[in-house]
Amino acid sequence: MITIGITGGVGAGKSTVLDFLEQEYQAYVMKADEIGHLVMEPGQSCYEPVIALFGKQVIKNDKTIDRRLVSDVVFSHPDMLEKLNHIIHPAVKEYIRRQLALKKEEGQRICVVEAALLLEDHYEEFCDTVWYIHTDSEIRIRRLMESRGYTREKSMSIIASQAPEEFFRAHTDYVVTNNADLEETWQQIREGIKKYETL
Repeated sequence: MITIGITGGVGAGKSTVLDFLEQEYQAYVMKADEIGHLVMEPGQSCYEPVIALFGKQVIKNDKTIDRRLVSDVVFSHPDMLEKLNHIIHPAVKEYIRRQLALKKEEGQRICVVEAALLLEDHYEEFCDTVWYIHTDSEIRIRRLMESRGYTREKSMSIIASQAPEEFFRAHTDYVVTNNADLEETWQQIREGIKKYETL
């Protein structure tokens, strides 16, 4: 089984790459963001610790955690964000490890793990290869303005707050350029897979 870690800045089009891997290679895809939401569901490992951290006011009528309220709090309190990350991040990694073990047993050929902070959180520990999805910043700005309705200034400030391209290139094994020509992107993905199919 090959486990591919996928990372890249906001607006790089990581979802496009994930969808292609899923459809073309029947890859099993896990997104750290989605798992972060999952582990906060009632009955899951982070539910009680998050309520203990933020108080009962974050519980909605349906007993789920009000993630918008949580994000409002952490936005203005960096110390709370740090505490939240200490609860969520280890749980997400543990969930991914368990799923990878399960998929290996089931004979899954390719698993893909996507996380914005994949390198910072050392997800490479359980990935055979880490891919960086690169997109020119001008295209990323345009995508953010179109898909999320951000202003140009907001888009630029979000991009500037993330790790620079040099960091990604220095710490990943393979780069997929995802600018505009999808056929070109698909070709790079196929080449990347071919490299590891012999493993």
